[in-house]
Amino acid sequence: MSGKIGVRSPIVEMDGDEMTRIIWSLIKEELITPFLDIDLKYYDLGIKHRDETDDKVTVDAANALKEFGVGVKCATITPNAARVKEYNLKQQWKSPNGTIRSILDGTVFRKPIIIKNIPPAVHKWKKPIIIGRHAYGDIYKNVECVIDRPGSAEIVFTPADGSEKAVLNIHDFKGRGVVMGMHNTEASVRSFARSCINYALGERIDLWFGAKDTISKQYHGFFRDIFAEEVEKAKDKIQQAGIQYRYLLIDDAVAQVIKSDGGMLWACMNYDGDVMSDLVATGFGSLGLMTSVLVSPDGKYEFEAAHGTVVRHYYEHLKGNPTSTNSIASIFAWTGALAKRGEIDNTPDVVKFAKALENIVIRTVESGIMTKDLMLIANPPVAQYARTEEFIGAVAERLRKAI
Repeated sequence: MSGKIGVRSPIVEMDGDEMTRIIWSLIKEELITPFLDIDLKYYDLGIKHRDETDDKVTVDAANALKEFGVGVKCATITPNAARVKEYNLKQQWKSPNGTIRSILDGTVFRKPIIIKNIPPAVHKWKKPIIIGRHAYGDIYKNVECVIDRPGSAEIVFTPADGSEKAVLNIHDFKGRGVVMGMHNTEASVRSFARSCINYALGERIDLWFGAKDTISKQYHGFFRDIFAEEVEKAKDKIQQAGIQYRYLLIDDAVAQVIKSDGGMLWACMNYDGDVMSDLVATGFGSLGLMTSVLVSPDGKYEFEAAHGTVVRHYYEHLKGNPTSTNSIASIFAWTGALAKRGEIDNTPDVVKFAKALENIVIRTVESGIMTKDLMLIANPPVAQYARTEEFIGAVAERLRKAI
C-alpha cells in the first residue's frame, strides 16, 4: 500500500521458535509491514540457527541492539537435555535472554496488559503490578557440580594483588550431593537500583524491593544496602514525585502484593523476578497479557513477550490441527519497540501508530473476540474463541479501517 508511515531508524528484529515463531510471522505480515516503511535488522535466534552458528548469532543480535538502540524479540527455546535430543543440538545452549541481558547489563520490566473483560484472578488487583527484574548474575551465571564422593567443597577468593587468599568451607560431603557457586557485582546491582528508581519516578508509582537478608546476611544484604544508598541519593526526587520506597523481606513482599490493589514497581532479584513475573502475569489473567522490556543503563531497549514458545500448541500445529494461541504480548512487543523508536527519533506518527494498534487489540478483546485462554476467564462470558489466525486477522481488519 502507498502512504506508509516512515520509521526513521532501524529496529533490531530477533526471530524465535515454535508457535511464537509462527505468530511472529503473522504479526509482521498483517500488522507491521503493510503499514510501516521500516528497516528491520533481522537475526534468526531460532534454536537450529543458534546451533549452526555456535550461538554467535545471539551475541551478534545483542551487539546490534547496542548499535541501534531498539529491538524486538520473539520467544526462544532454552534447551534442556530433552530439547538437545529433539533438535539434535551440539549442546545445551544458554538462554538467549540471559546472554543478551548479560551483554547489555539491563533490567527487565514486566507489566500486565489490563483489559476490562479479563478480570484478575486476584480480585483486589485494580492497577498494574510492574516487576523490575535484575538481569545479571545469581543462578543465571552460576557454576555448579554434582559431588560423587566424600570431600570438602570450598569458596576460594584469590586477590589479584597477590595478598592472602580467602577460603570458606561450604560443606564436608560424606557422600553424593550437589554444590553451586554464584556471584554479582556492585556495578550491576547499583545499575539495577538506579534503573528501578528512574522507572518508578517516570511512572510515579511506589517502589518496593524484597530480598532475604535475614538468611543471606551478606549476599542479599549487599543488594539491600545498595538500594538504600541509591534511594538516599534520589530522596528529593522521590519526595517531589509523591512516591515511596519500601524494603521488605521477599516473603512479606509476596503477602503484601497479594493483599494490595496494585500500582507499584516491585523490584526483584534475578530468580525472584523470573518467578514472580509469571505469578503476576497469571494473576492478571494470562501470561499472554504480560509485556517485557529490557532496559540497559545507557538507554538501549529490547521488547518481547514474557511467555515462552507455546510448545504444546506448536505440536498441534505440526499435526495440522487448529490452534488458539494468544498473540497479544507478542503484538505489544512490536508496539513497545515502535513507540520507543518513535520517541527516540521524535517521529510522533510512529508513536501514534503503536498506541493505535494497542488500543485496537484491547478493543477487539473487549468486543468478545479472543483466544481460548482468555475465553475461559472472560467476564461477561463469551460463547466461542478465535483461532490464532482469526484473532490477528480481526485486529488487522480493524487496523486497516482505523488507518
